Amino acid sequence: MKIWDLSTRLYHWVQMILFAALLVTGFTGSGPHIPFGLAILTLVIWRLIWGIVGSETSRFKQFLRSPIYVLRYISGKETVAPGHNPAGGWMVITIVFTLFIQCLCGLAVAGFLDSWPYAEILLNDEVVALLENIHSLFAKALLGLVGLHVLAILFYKFRSKPLTWTMVTGKSIHVIPTEPLMFVSQWRALIVLAVSTSVTIAIVVFS
Repeated sequence: MKIWDLSTRLYHWVQMILFAALLVTGFTGSGPHIPFGLAILTLVIWRLIWGIVGSETSRFKQFLRSPIYVLRYISGKETVAPGHNPAGGWMVITIVFTLFIQCLCGLAVAGFLDSWPYAEILLNDEVVALLENIHSLFAKALLGLVGLHVLAILFYKFRSKPLTWTMVTGKSIHVIPTEPLMFVSQWRALIVLAVSTSVTIAIVVFS
């Protein structure tokens, strides 16, 4: 059964590659860290929009559940829906929003927000130094979150639920929807990507 559309799968793997590149260039202090950061900012903006207008299993409203629901799922009292499980859904949203904050801090530290209104007041030396520390701290936090994500994948792998392969093929044999899933046109994904890219370009041009 098809679970993930093509654009969501591409997003996942491209984000993984860019995140690894950002870790290497960030911790070593060499390499095109800023271009990689702008690229992942574009991806994150795309994902935030796609979480609203994308295919059913990619929408936030489909996989975000209350903490009580998550606890009930972990205790085996709730069934698994197609796509992200309730616990995995919160991991996804945490990683995406942490990346978004990380990108905003990176934009400020790199000087891309210096020409914005009141930047000389809001982004003084003390604030920029604080944002730089947050940027460094969040890099370590993201590394921990990704580690937890990998552990969860291994856990499900040992339970004969290959999540990685599902994200490659887009199909799963373990969850069968009671109703057909809704998949939107991938042209919509391209339009969202164009909008996201335009936002990033505008930030660079008007910096």
